[in-house]
Amino acid sequence: MPVPRLLLFFSLVLGSRPWVFSLEKLAESHDDARCSQGLSCHLWDDVLCLLERIEPPQDLVLVPTKLQTEVVLRCREETNCVPCVRVTLHLTVQEPRKEDLDEDGLQEDAELTSRPWPRNESLQAEIILSFQAYLSDRCVLVKVEVPAAMVQPGQNVGSLVFDCFKGPVGGEVRIWSYTQPPYQKELNHTQQLPDCIRPELQDSVRSCWVLPWFNISAEGDAIQLVLDVSTKQNYVLYLYWNQTRNFSTRFHEVLTGPQNITLNQTDLVPCLCIQMWPNVQDAIRNSHCPFWEDPRAHRNLWNQSKLKLRVWGTTGLSWTVEAPCPLSAETVLCWKPMDSELCHPLPLPLPRENVTVNKSQDLPLLTLHPNVCVQVWSREKLQIQECPPEDILGPRRDDMLMLETWGPQDSHSFCAMETSGCTTLPSTTHTRAAFLGKQLLQDLQSGQCVQLWNDTGILWACSLQKYTHERWVLLWLAFLVLAACILLLLLLNRGGMKGWLQFLKEDYRYGGAARGRRALLLYSPDHAGFERLVGTLATALRQLQLSVAVDLWHRRELSALGPLAWFHAQRRQALQEGGMVILLFSPGAVALCQEWLQEVGVPQRPAPTADTFAASLSCVLPDFVEGRAAGCYVVACFEELLPPQGIPDLFHAVPVFSLPSQMPAFLRALLGSGAHRQDTLKAHATRLGQYLQPALEECLQLGSSSSL
Repeated sequence: MPVPRLLLFFSLVLGSRPWVFSLEKLAESHDDARCSQGLSCHLWDDVLCLLERIEPPQDLVLVPTKLQTEVVLRCREETNCVPCVRVTLHLTVQEPRKEDLDEDGLQEDAELTSRPWPRNESLQAEIILSFQAYLSDRCVLVKVEVPAAMVQPGQNVGSLVFDCFKGPVGGEVRIWSYTQPPYQKELNHTQQLPDCIRPELQDSVRSCWVLPWFNISAEGDAIQLVLDVSTKQNYVLYLYWNQTRNFSTRFHEVLTGPQNITLNQTDLVPCLCIQMWPNVQDAIRNSHCPFWEDPRAHRNLWNQSKLKLRVWGTTGLSWTVEAPCPLSAETVLCWKPMDSELCHPLPLPLPRENVTVNKSQDLPLLTLHPNVCVQVWSREKLQIQECPPEDILGPRRDDMLMLETWGPQDSHSFCAMETSGCTTLPSTTHTRAAFLGKQLLQDLQSGQCVQLWNDTGILWACSLQKYTHERWVLLWLAFLVLAACILLLLLLNRGGMKGWLQFLKEDYRYGGAARGRRALLLYSPDHAGFERLVGTLATALRQLQLSVAVDLWHRRELSALGPLAWFHAQRRQALQEGGMVILLFSPGAVALCQEWLQEVGVPQRPAPTADTFAASLSCVLPDFVEGRAAGCYVVACFEELLPPQGIPDLFHAVPVFSLPSQMPAFLRALLGSGAHRQDTLKAHATRLGQYLQPALEECLQLGSSSSL
C-alpha cells in the first residue's frame, strides 16, 4: 500500500535522524534468548518488575557489565512487521569486595582467591531485563549457567542476546538489566525507534499505511501543526512532554478533517512529542519527537528551568533542578564573595555531577555557608545560579576561602581563593590575601576559621570582618593626622592656604563636570592580569565620579543577554547621554582587529563569540570605516604593554592616548569641552597613575611568565 509522498516533506521539516544500515528481519513470532558458546540460557517469560535492595555478594557471582541494544523488525510476513528492540548483555564473573565480606567470609577469602572454582560446580545467575515504553512496560527473566571450567574471577565469560521487546513506531524506550537479587547498580540504556519516514517501515509496517500526516509551519515566533487529513477521517492528536519515566499531557483531542493548531510557546520544549492514530479500537500509535534539536525549544527549556535550594539545620542543604525535559547539564559548587557578582568554582576534588531533573541532590559540605552557591552549566555556558536564601543563612559574609593541602612528609600548604586564583600563603604579591596572609594563618592555627570540607584537602572560611574594621580605624587616624599636618602648614603659610582653597574649588568643579558622565570601557581579556588592570582603571575612573560600564561588573546581565546585546544596550545609553566609548587596546585586541579586517580594511562578516570586545567589533568597525567614530570614541593603550604605533591605522581617526604618560589629556577627552585648570587635571592624572602602577606591574609579570 503506498505511503503519502509528503512524508518525505515531513522528514525534511522535522529533521528526523537518518539510519544508514538496513534493519534485520526476524521471522519468529515468539521471544528467544541465546548465549554465547559454552553458556546455557533458559528464558522465563513475563515476570513482575521488582527491583530489590543491592546485596553485596559473599561469593563469586555472575553479573551483566555492558548493555547494548539494536532495532530489528519482527515479521509474521514480509509486509506485516513491527519494530522490536534486541538486547545484548556482556557477562562477567565478579568476586566479592573484602569490605563487604562478613567474618566467616573474611576467613574464607584467602582460600577463595588461592584455589580455583570447584570443577564440579557451575555458576548460575538469574538476570532480569526490564522494558519501558509509553503506556507499557514488561520484564523477562533469563537463567544463565556458566560451566565450572569457564569460571574465572574478574573475567568476561560471554554474552546473552534477547530477541526482543516490541516497541512503538517512532517512540523512545528504556531498557534496564540487573540480577536477582541485585549485586550492583542496574545497567540502563535509552533506544530511539525509527518512525514511518524510513522506507523500510513504510513498506513493512502496516500502521504506517494509515498514518495521518502533518507538517510544521513557523512564521516568526508562531508555530503551527498543519494537519492535512481527509474530511471523513477521525483521528486522535496527542501532544505530550516525554519526561524521564513520566509523561505530561499538553493536548489530547479527537479531530476530524484538516486542522491548523497553534502551539503554545511554553509547550515548545525539546521533549515535546506528537502522537497521531486513527480513532479506532486498538490502533497502533505513531510517535514523533521533532524538536530535540530546535534552538527555540532549547531556549524555552532553560527559561522554564528553575534551581531550588532547600536548607535544614546548619549542615543540610539540597538542590533540585525543575525542568519539563531532561537536561544535558552539570551542577557546580562555587564561592561568591561579598559585594561581588562573580561566583568562582570551589577548589575541591569534587566531580561535576550530571543533572537529574526533578530529583533532589545533597550538598556535600560539613558546614553550610551563605557564600557557597550552586550553578548549572550546559555546553560550557552558565545557565542557572542560585545561592542560599538570606532569611535562613543570613547575608553573604566578608570571608576568605582557604584551601589546606598536604605534601610529602606531612607538610601543609595553604592558599587563599581570590579572583586571580588561589594565592599561596605567605605571599609577596599585591593582593588582599597576601596582605593579610600572616593573620589568616594565625586564625587557622587558633581555630577561628570554619571548616567546610575535609577529604583530600580541607576547605576553610576565615572571617575578614575584624581586619576590615581595623583597617578603617587606621585609615581614619591617618587621615586625621594628615589633615592636621596640612592645616598646620597652611596656617604657617597663608599664601599656601589661598592656593589650597583654589585647588579645592577647581577639584569640586572637576568632579561636578564628571559626575554622571557615562563611559563604556571595551577591552580584550588577554589574561587574568590584564583583566585586573582593566578593573583597576575602571575603579579609578569611577572614583572621579564617571559612570563607567565594563563587562567585569555585569557578568549576570552579560550571561542573560549575550555579549552583543549587552554591548548595544550599553553603547546606546552612553552615547544618548553624551558619554564616550573607550577602546582599550592590547596585543590581543590588535590581533582580533587584524583577524576581522580584510586587506583593504573592510570588516568581515561577524561570527558568534562569547568575548564582549570581539562581539562589539561588528558595530565598532563600521563606525570607523564610515567616519562616524569622531566624538563618540577614544582610543587608549598602556605604553608598557603596547606602543601607540601598534594600534591599526583605522583607529587613529579619533584621539589615541598612551597611558599613563598622557593621562591628563585622556581625562580631558573624557570630561568634554568644559574649562579645567591644567594643574588640577595633572594632579588627578598623577593620582590615577600611582593607583594603576601595582596592577600594571603585576600584569607585566603575568604577561612575561605566560609568554615563557
